Amino acid sequence: MKQKVKYSLVIVAGAILLLWLFCLPGDLFSGVPYSTVVTDRKGELLGARVADDGQWRFPPSDTLPDKFVKALIEFEDRSFYYHPGVNVQSLARAAVQNFRNGRVVSGGSTITMQVIRLSRRESRTIWQKIIEIFMATRLELTYSKDEILRLYASHAPFGGNVVGIDAARWRYQGNSADISWAEAATFAVLQNAPSLIHLDRNRDALLAKRNRLLTRLHDKGEIGDEEYSLSIEEPLIGTPYPMPQYAPHYVEWCNKNHHGESTVTGIDIALQRRVEDLTDMWSEELHLSGIRDLSAVIIDVKRGEVIAYCGNSGMSHEREGMWVDIARSPRSSGSILKPLLYAAALQDGTILPKALLPDAPMDFGGFAPRNFDGSYTGAVAADEALSLSLNIPSVQLLKDYGVMRFAERLKQMGFTTLKRRADKYGLSLILGGAEVTLVDAVSCYAKMVACYTDTLAYKDFPLRDKVALYNAFVAMQNVNRPDQMDWRRVQSARKIAWKTGTSYGSRDAWAIGVTPEYAVGVWVGNADGSGAPSITGASTAGPIMFDLFNALPNTTWFDSPKQTDGVTMQVCKHSGYLAGMNCAECESMLLPGSSVKAPVCPYCKEVPVKQNSDNGLVKEFQKRFVLPPVMEQYYKINHHDYVPIAVGESLGNSERIMSIMYPQEGSVIMLPKQMDGSRGALVCKVAHTDNSTEIFWHLDANYLGSTTSIHEMKMTPSPGYHKITIVDSWGNQQSVSIIVK
Repeated sequence: MKQKVKYSLVIVAGAILLLWLFCLPGDLFSGVPYSTVVTDRKGELLGARVADDGQWRFPPSDTLPDKFVKALIEFEDRSFYYHPGVNVQSLARAAVQNFRNGRVVSGGSTITMQVIRLSRRESRTIWQKIIEIFMATRLELTYSKDEILRLYASHAPFGGNVVGIDAARWRYQGNSADISWAEAATFAVLQNAPSLIHLDRNRDALLAKRNRLLTRLHDKGEIGDEEYSLSIEEPLIGTPYPMPQYAPHYVEWCNKNHHGESTVTGIDIALQRRVEDLTDMWSEELHLSGIRDLSAVIIDVKRGEVIAYCGNSGMSHEREGMWVDIARSPRSSGSILKPLLYAAALQDGTILPKALLPDAPMDFGGFAPRNFDGSYTGAVAADEALSLSLNIPSVQLLKDYGVMRFAERLKQMGFTTLKRRADKYGLSLILGGAEVTLVDAVSCYAKMVACYTDTLAYKDFPLRDKVALYNAFVAMQNVNRPDQMDWRRVQSARKIAWKTGTSYGSRDAWAIGVTPEYAVGVWVGNADGSGAPSITGASTAGPIMFDLFNALPNTTWFDSPKQTDGVTMQVCKHSGYLAGMNCAECESMLLPGSSVKAPVCPYCKEVPVKQNSDNGLVKEFQKRFVLPPVMEQYYKINHHDYVPIAVGESLGNSERIMSIMYPQEGSVIMLPKQMDGSRGALVCKVAHTDNSTEIFWHLDANYLGSTTSIHEMKMTPSPGYHKITIVDSWGNQQSVSIIVK
């Protein structure tokens, strides 16, 4: 008999051991959906999105409030730190209570066992209780006591659709500030019977339960007398608070890209509030002009982080399109890419800071850009062209630099929306021919600053020459502010390098500014793509950008580059190009290292001129600064010190005297038929150093007539190859060959 008992005990012990070995806790809470939680840099909640099962269940946190831990252990499992996952005494006591009452009044479960039950979500039966007992002991071998506490606190129900202490604190406290003893005790008893928290009933029972726990904590010496008295009088939590809604578009972006995770951003919530107040104020004003959408992004250059983000302002107004995150929506770039081209061209030696670029009517194979105000300067220094945001010089610079080359550079700079092949953009790329996002643009400008100040290392960023970057910042700093004041004379005004942009049809207005500390970008327009007559980058987006800068701490200006950052070379004072042998006036200038490859001055030449002498007319060579006729025609209007070569004194080289502005050599021209079936007309244009000179026009072998003052001739060539020839009254002659379709 004893032998049978012995064998039976062995079998039972073996079964228990096998059951213990079999009851692995597994991957706890795998498959449990969590809320997306987004906080600022200090852990303040910006916003959250409910979990996929409709519960407010925050991802488990690394820490728990100390008061809550003490209250929870006192109420739920006083021997938590001493038992191996199971409290046999508690289980026995619960069994006796349940037997006496004829129903389940106590489960006797430890916190560890409840973690198992919460993770398995099985029905409450004796068999499941046995499994929980074995799994709890195995769990104690795998996790520390603190880890088990965090798991329990993160998955315990707290009433309604609130799960976990972190979600409960935001729903019932409205913040994650320090927790009081009364709140800690409330949360401790609430998770034990969450049905009590209906807020419109059972509040007396919840209050009594809370106060009994506070009394126990006071009796144990955890709470002092005065603090206990205040805790007992503290009102119960009330109606749940709504979750915060700061930077809602940024939170939504995190929800899509880090769904169900807790994300700590670089956003400063105090700054975010100020930015939202400012953008809401501006949004109200812009709405009166038919402008419905506004977005803004601020990046801390030293951190390389977004510190304020407004995807679309006016969220307090229910309207169509307000949830469109404009900051990440591709929009026509307008002129905001011009500083990038300028800096890239400087860095690669394509141009020098003061090099003259043409600013006159030009046709680039059927693309004839115009400046915003319709005026022309003839020739303008590259840095001034950037400051004035002139279109024609920018297109010429892009042509010289290379469209494909620049498009590839933009992709390397982080512009993620340039999806087409580089050669598909054309010269309009620099005037808004590509769509970019505000986030990409502000990030690119911030990286320019970081590369210059050595704040962060961007090894793959293509703009790294400090002299080139500094010249770009200086050119951008010389832009007048939107109110047209000469802000450089105002000592209190910040020095900011900034650029504006306006897309075709007044659909997009941009303003992006940088200092060594911050990059601020603003976009204004309508999300549906409709235009508004009052939209311009300078007058609409610019003032908002400066308001945002004023909300930031004090900023500085860029230190000048060192001599070792570049090369010092001689530059022609007239043209801004590297000085050549015919340049009479030169100056030393610190230039990017690649400037040694830059072109030599093309405008200072030895010109043969006629001079009177005792022996009559003789030929003499003079070093002169001479622009081509097209550029000269407009340049001399605004530069009275410019001395053109008189027609009568020039010898040879008719290109210095006159030039065919349109069409250009080799042009392919489409002349569509008119409504009456007749051929369309071609209007040719010529620039001459002396407008009063008579010019004679020929199409192939046919004489068409002559012009004076305004040198334009209308002609109707048939399809095919043609040659247009002009001759002035001094005998100077020029021709271009074209193809008409």
